Amino acid sequence: VPYDERPLPASRKQPAAAALEPEKSDTDISEAPRGGAAGEPEPLTEKALREAGPAVDVLGESLVAGACSRTWACREDALLALYKRLMETPTGAPKDELKSTLRASVLLVRRALRDIVTPVFQASLKLLKMMITQYIPKHKLSKLETAHCVERAIPVLLTRTGDSSARLRVVASNFIQEMALFKEVRSLQIIPSYLVQPLKANTSNHLAMSQVGLLARLLKDLGTGSSGFSIDNVMKFSVSALEHRVYEVREAAVRVILDMYKQHRALILDYLPPDDTSTRKNVLYKTIFEGFAKIDGRPTDAEIRAQKKAATEEAEKRKKEEIKALQGQLAALKDTEVETQGKGAPPVEADSQDTQGGKAAPPPAAEGPDNHYLENLCIFCGERSEAFTEEGLDLHYWKHCLMLTRCAHCKQVVEISSLTEHLLTECDRKDGFGKCYRCSEAVLKEELPRHIKTKACNPAKPEKLANRCPLCHENFSPGEEAWKAHLMGPAGCTMNLRKTRVLHRAPAPPPAGKGPAVAKAGTSGSKVGSKIPTPKGPGKSSGRTYTKR
Repeated sequence: VPYDERPLPASRKQPAAAALEPEKSDTDISEAPRGGAAGEPEPLTEKALREAGPAVDVLGESLVAGACSRTWACREDALLALYKRLMETPTGAPKDELKSTLRASVLLVRRALRDIVTPVFQASLKLLKMMITQYIPKHKLSKLETAHCVERAIPVLLTRTGDSSARLRVVASNFIQEMALFKEVRSLQIIPSYLVQPLKANTSNHLAMSQVGLLARLLKDLGTGSSGFSIDNVMKFSVSALEHRVYEVREAAVRVILDMYKQHRALILDYLPPDDTSTRKNVLYKTIFEGFAKIDGRPTDAEIRAQKKAATEEAEKRKKEEIKALQGQLAALKDTEVETQGKGAPPVEADSQDTQGGKAAPPPAAEGPDNHYLENLCIFCGERSEAFTEEGLDLHYWKHCLMLTRCAHCKQVVEISSLTEHLLTECDRKDGFGKCYRCSEAVLKEELPRHIKTKACNPAKPEKLANRCPLCHENFSPGEEAWKAHLMGPAGCTMNLRKTRVLHRAPAPPPAGKGPAVAKAGTSGSKVGSKIPTPKGPGKSSGRTYTKR
C-alpha cells in the first residue's frame, strides 16, 4: 500500500476533551492540599498561625484551625464549640488561666467579626455577648477585661455598620446599641467616645449614616450626664456633620441638634453661628433656628409673615368696608339735603316775631351732616352705640375704647399711638423718662443704661415705613388705619388688655351719673379737667370740647 494511503491510528479521546484536560506535573502533585477527611478543617497556614499563635497555645490547634478554616461551616462550629467551652468553665479555675482563655477568645472573635458569612458573624456576636455579660461576671474578673473585650471589638463592629449588605449593617448597629446599654459596659463610657469621633472625608456613606444614627439613638438612651456624651463633644460632632456631602447625614445631624436643644436650650447656641439673615440663607441653619422657635413656642418666620399678610388683608378689607359705608351715608345725607332745599324754609311762628320791630327771628340752624353722623359714635375706634351719650362716651373712653389707654403714672387717658410722646412730654413724671435710640420708646431713666447695654429691644423702623406699638413693642405697617387693625384686630396687638375684656362686655345702659374724671359746668356740657384725649389728625372733631390735663 502506498505510504499516502495508509490509515492513521484512531485517538482514544476526542481532541476537545484532550485539550481541556490540564497536565499535572510532579510539582503540582507535591503541593496539593493535605486536608483530612470531609468536614474536617484544613491545617493552619503559616499566615494564620502567625495571627492566631497566642490562641493556639491556650485553646488548642484544632479549635483555632476550625475558626480559621476556609469552610464557613467549620468556622461557625468552632465558635459554637468555644461558646460551650467557656460556659462550662468551672468557677474555681485560676484567674490567670481564665484571663488567658478570655483574651485568646477575643482574638478569635475579632477575626470572626470581619467574616462576610452571616451565620459566622452572628455566632461571633453571640460569643462576644456571653463573654461580657456572663463569663466575666461569673468568674469575677476585673473591669479591665471588659474594657479589653469592648476596645478590641468596637472598631471592627463600627466598620461593619458601613457594610455593603444592609442586613449586616442593621445587625451590627443593633448589637452596638445593645452592648452600650449593658450594665458592665455602660459605666466604662467607651462606645460614646468612638461615636463622637469626627467623620473623615473618605468615610463611606453607609458608615457615616450608621454612625450618626447610632449617636442619635444612644443619646436618647444614655443622655449627656456621666455617659461619655457631653454637650461639647456631641455638638462639635453634629456641627461638623452638617458639612457632610451626604444629605441624609446632614438631616440626621439637624435632628441631633434639635434634640440637644430640647434638653439644654441656650447652651446649644454657643456652638452655632448667630441667627441673622446671612446665616438663614443656609437651608440647614434656617431649619435649625425655625426648629428652635417651635420648641420655644415662638412663631417661625413663615408664621410671622403669614400673620402680617393676614393682618394687612384684614385692614384692607375693613378699609374698603368703611369707605363703602361712608359713601352710602354720604349719598343718604346728600339726598336729605336736596329734599330739604326743595321744601324751602319752614314757616315762621307768630310768637317768634320781635315785639318791638315786628321782625321774625331767624329759624334755629339745623345741625350739619357731620354733627348728625357723629352722634352716638366713638371718634377713636369707630364704634356706634345708643348708649354713647355724653356720659356714656366718657365711660367708654375711660374703660373700654380699644384705641385708648390710661397712663400708669398719671392716670390720664391717652391714645395708645401717642403714649410714648405723652410719657416724654406731657406726663406728670415725664422727667423720669428717657428715649431709647434703638426702639424709640420711653424708658425709665434708672433702667435706660441697662436697657441700652443689653440691646434686647426690638429696633424701631422709620415712621414713614412702620408704626411702633408701645404695648407689644412690635413694628407694623404705617398709617392711621393700621393702628385700628393692630389694636382692634384679632391678629394684632397681644398686649392690649381692653381687647380681651371688650369681647365679654355686654352693652351698658346710659349712665345716670357722671363719667369718671368728668365734671360738668352748669348745663353747657363742656368738660372741665377731663382726662379724655383730644383726637389727633383732621376730620376727628365731634363738636365736643376736650381739654388735656
